[in-house]
Amino acid sequence: MPLQNRVNPFGELFATPARGLFMGNRGGRFHTDAKTLTARRWASRQWICCVLDFRGRQRDVWGRFYTELFFLDEPTALAAGHRPCFECRRADALRLAEAWRRARRLRAQPTAGAMDAVLHDERVAGHAKRLHRRAIDSLPDGAFVALDGEAFAVRGNVLLHWMPEGYDARRKRPRRGLLDVLTPPAMLAVLAAGYEPHWHPSADE
Repeated sequence: MPLQNRVNPFGELFATPARGLFMGNRGGRFHTDAKTLTARRWASRQWICCVLDFRGRQRDVWGRFYTELFFLDEPTALAAGHRPCFECRRADALRLAEAWRRARRLRAQPTAGAMDAVLHDERVAGHAKRLHRRAIDSLPDGAFVALDGEAFAVRGNVLLHWMPEGYDARRKRPRRGLLDVLTPPAMLAVLAAGYEPHWHPSADE
């Protein structure tokens, strides 16, 4: 049976045999020795998104050290509140930090800890996902919205319906109206400032 280690755009963890493009963690371990989840859903504010393979390192998934999580693609990870890892995805992490600096008109790029503090306030409300009401025409490509309990990614003039295996349907993007946005505001600003996330191939089909 697959572990409950896949993350959807709502930030929820679930089990699926489908594979994603990225892995990551939430700052440590919050699973049991029996490889089940505890009541916690994160160990610290450091929520990162990593490559699946880095320098040939071998991992015992949900072993002694941290709770590995997996994402369909990077827009999914950003919606859940994860940022690129500064070790295995350093180039992407620096691109995101620079977009963050431009969006906030900072004099220097922010540290990972500074970004994590902002993101944690924006991604959770207690133990629940924090939603952000925004105008649909203000959202950049890569943002995720909730419609009728389902997650849709904004891409150009369409909304892509998210599924564990990939994007399986398109609908026309509304021209106006307010929607519940899953992607934290800081990540919306980063996307608007030019950060280009890595999409699952099904987004282009």
